[in-house]
Amino acid sequence: MITFNKKGNNPLYAMQFFFTGLAWLGKAPLRPFLLIPILINIVLYSIAFVLGYLYLTPLVAQLIPAWLHWLSWLLTPLFFLCFAVLGFFTFTLFANLIAAPFYGKLAEKTHALILETQPTDDHTPVIAQPHWSKVMLGELQRLAYLIKWMVLLTVLSFIPVINLFAPLLWAAFGAWGCALEFFAYPLENKGLLFQEQRSLIKTVQFGAVSFGGMVMFSLSLPVFNLVVAPAAVIAATLYTHALGKS
Repeated sequence: MITFNKKGNNPLYAMQFFFTGLAWLGKAPLRPFLLIPILINIVLYSIAFVLGYLYLTPLVAQLIPAWLHWLSWLLTPLFFLCFAVLGFFTFTLFANLIAAPFYGKLAEKTHALILETQPTDDHTPVIAQPHWSKVMLGELQRLAYLIKWMVLLTVLSFIPVINLFAPLLWAAFGAWGCALEFFAYPLENKGLLFQEQRSLIKTVQFGAVSFGGMVMFSLSLPVFNLVVAPAAVIAATLYTHALGKS
């Protein structure tokens, strides 16, 4: 049985792995697993940017009722933030769904590289990645879970007064969702299914949400976001390896 060390709840400890993941993008053994995911990200994030540019600002303007126009200086950025998180997170989900087999291989190779380059007492052999059908099933289960919460938050975003708190709810959801997304790849390689993954991640929820928040913020940065997802997969693999114990 795999458990996580409670030190993983430390936000600074959790977030440092993201920067390590970025640094590991330059490691030669990992480069062959980066090209296709980055190409997928280029296509999908380009579409997201164009759609956001064309439709997001007019949509936000329409959502502010006339009697609240005097608060537009506050509500416009709040609504914009909600839909920006929704849009980028949705495109991230679909990008990850398409790239899931490649990210699984990236996590597997990262784990092998950890065992080669870092002193460790973990002599457990690297577990072969599950069959692609199981990988896709896990992705679909996670997608269904996240879409359920996205629908609920979208509804809340249209309810007066409650929608003032919607940006905070969206930010928390986005951070948690990113943690679930990127932790999945190394945990799938350890044979854990979605429900088991979620239970395990909850044991270090504060650290996981901090890690996910860092990833979510980075995904919102144009151009830089093209390499964020592969870096997050590497970072999550390093993080789960550092915390894991059987």
